[in-house]
This record gives sequence, structure tokens and C-alpha cells, in this order.
Amino acid sequence: MQQHVDTAVLDASALFATALAEVAVSAPVGQWLSADGTVRLDIRTDGTYAGKVAGRKRRPQGTYFLAGRTLTLSDDSGLHTPVAVGDGVLEMAGHRLGRTA
Repeated sequence: MQQHVDTAVLDASALFATALAEVAVSAPVGQWLSADGTVRLDIRTDGTYAGKVAGRKRRPQGTYFLAGRTLTLSDDSGLHTPVAVGDGVLEMAGHRLGRTA
């Protein structure tokens, strides 16, 4: 019995497009701050985060998970907050955060 093997022939542009499709967005590690200074977020390389929100006594902290361009913050209290990851900006709960210097 002869086995059939499917093969695909890709030209250079198809290979390039395939390679680009495989590039994943990396977690936006670092410190982030809203323009008005009311929200601060520190995203760490170990998969955890800590934050500060003006007017809140309890500081948010927990773990995060990145799927595509959405970073989901999972607070120790059980709250899950989606964060849209853009080019040099994070958007969450009506706040737009930029990297701190």
C-alpha cells in the first residue's frame, strides 16, 4: 500500500506572510501611567502585576494573561479586567495608559 503525503509549495511572499502571522504580541512589561496620573500599572516579567488607582484604598495586584492584543488582569479579589494592548498604549476601563520614563 502506498502512502499519500500532502505537500504545499510556497513562494517567498507566502512564506513571509506566514512568518508574520506567527509573530505574537509580547506582554507589555514595564510601568504604565494614565495622563492624569490617577491609574498606575506595573507589569512584571514573572506574570504578575501591581497597580494603584486614585481613590481606592486597596491596591490592585494579581496575575495577567496575554491572548493576542488583550491582556487580562486577574486581581487577587477575583476581578478580571481586560486591557487592550496597542502600540505604546494600554486601554482599560476608560483609561489610556502610556509608558513611564
